[in-house]
Amino acid sequence: MVVKIINKLRLYQNLLYSFFIKSSLKKCGKNFHIEYPIRAHGAENIEIGDNFSSFGRLRIEAFTRHNNNEYTPKIIIGNNVSMNFDCHIGAINSITIGNNVLLASRVFITDHSHGEININEFRTPPSQRKLFSKGIVIINDNVWIGEGVTILPNVVIGANCIIGSNSVVTKSFPDNCVIGGAPARILKIIE
Repeated sequence: MVVKIINKLRLYQNLLYSFFIKSSLKKCGKNFHIEYPIRAHGAENIEIGDNFSSFGRLRIEAFTRHNNNEYTPKIIIGNNVSMNFDCHIGAINSITIGNNVLLASRVFITDHSHGEININEFRTPPSQRKLFSKGIVIINDNVWIGEGVTILPNVVIGANCIIGSNSVVTKSFPDNCVIGGAPARILKIIE
């Protein structure tokens, strides 16, 4: 009996929480459901389509300001996207996730880093460096991203790709690929 009451309370908490987060986003479709907790920084720069769901501890961050530097980020997430626990998406430039994308737990997607890779930057502590984007990230439709995957800046993932667990994606891939490794490479092309 007590377990049923606790589960009912959690359901109502998540419904209320989803409503609160949805109302803070730039744009959000129908059937939006997230589980507590979530960190949505820069929500006014985030658009999410229909039928979005996320388990707890999602971090989705569109940074407009860091260390007195200004950015114009956007995060666009399509329809029918599901994210498991502990996913993290961070943008100062642009991250687009297509329709019907599935993210396993602990997926990290970023379009930026703390500084550029040069000797002048190395003289500054990482936390004090200007955020730097090498390019946008685009994840096309019907992509399945495995557990613990990291997707770095300046990457386009083609439609219908599968990215194996713990892969580190540092470059772009065409449609219909099975991708894996650190750094990621094509394991198989589906024709």
